[in-house]
Amino acid sequence: MTRMQRITGVDVARGLAVLGMMTAHVGPGGPEDPWPWSLAQVVDGRSAALFVLLSGVSVALLSGGSRPVTGTRRAQARTRLLVRAFLVLGIGVAVELLGTPVAVILPTYAVLFACAVPLLGTDPRRLLAGAAAVAALGPLVHHELGPVLERLPGQAWTNLLTGPFYPAVVWFAYVLVGLAVGRMDLRDTRVRLRLLGAGAGLAVLGHGAAAALTRAFAGDPLLAAFVSTEPHSSKPLEVVANTGVGLAVLALCLLLADALPRVVAPLAATGALALTAYVGHLVVIAAIGPEVVWEPLAQSWLAFLGVTVLLCWAWRAAFGRGPLERLLHDLAARASDVAPDALPPAPAPAPAREAAPPA
Repeated sequence: MTRMQRITGVDVARGLAVLGMMTAHVGPGGPEDPWPWSLAQVVDGRSAALFVLLSGVSVALLSGGSRPVTGTRRAQARTRLLVRAFLVLGIGVAVELLGTPVAVILPTYAVLFACAVPLLGTDPRRLLAGAAAVAALGPLVHHELGPVLERLPGQAWTNLLTGPFYPAVVWFAYVLVGLAVGRMDLRDTRVRLRLLGAGAGLAVLGHGAAAALTRAFAGDPLLAAFVSTEPHSSKPLEVVANTGVGLAVLALCLLLADALPRVVAPLAATGALALTAYVGHLVVIAAIGPEVVWEPLAQSWLAFLGVTVLLCWAWRAAFGRGPLERLLHDLAARASDVAPDALPPAPAPAPAREAAPPA
């Protein structure tokens, strides 16, 4: 059975994504506030996009990384991934029942994770082409189909496809990019530098084009909204810009993790326990009350970040996998053990009995 190729820089990037989502939820300040108190607005949407992009990277690493598994081992990988997606969906639904004033990303994350499973053998170029198509067409589908699905029963499920915060028809682009990136040799410095350059270019292109087109379409609110890069607008240029930021952050984390491993160790631990950390902060929000979201303070925000990092760092050092990560790993591993090469050999056929001699 292929084990996940753990790359510290990926964990560091995932740790930043989790802390960024926490900041978006409980961080103080607005766009009019001075730095760093406007940080909550800076990370809103972008950190969630990075989190989903890294889910695609994880899918790739769980299925062989730059040397994708084939045959029976691919079947095992698919089983593990589908079990993980099912469990994350269940955890996400349970967390939503806490009633926090936070848009929980886990249900959509699980659906996107499962949708990537059939693509384990797809060439990275085709994955990137698919991501471009989803980024271009997904927002149109979201805009046209969303109002229709809202009128249908089972709105909780239709929200996964075309909801206002994490519509799968748009956000699948991030997973496809991540899956393509995970098929690259992320330990190669040249690959990292290419990712950094491509990410910076896409970020500048997305935000630059949005700024120019928003001014050009100032007299047409509908067109101006369609070229927006506002958080959770789910428009093409937002996807381009968020993808660029995500790639650049990942590349920098890969480089920093090799250059300063001790410095980034707390962030790497947070990323390795990302699911536990994310769920934990929502449980704390539910326990404290919605005021911590609606009326955030710098003190509570810093406490969330500091306690999360310290607990994850200590747990990682003492126990390894986080409690939810261990649950997913163990159940997925057991499920994949039913794959053909893990089964006992079939018994040999009984030898043919000789015919009895004539009486």
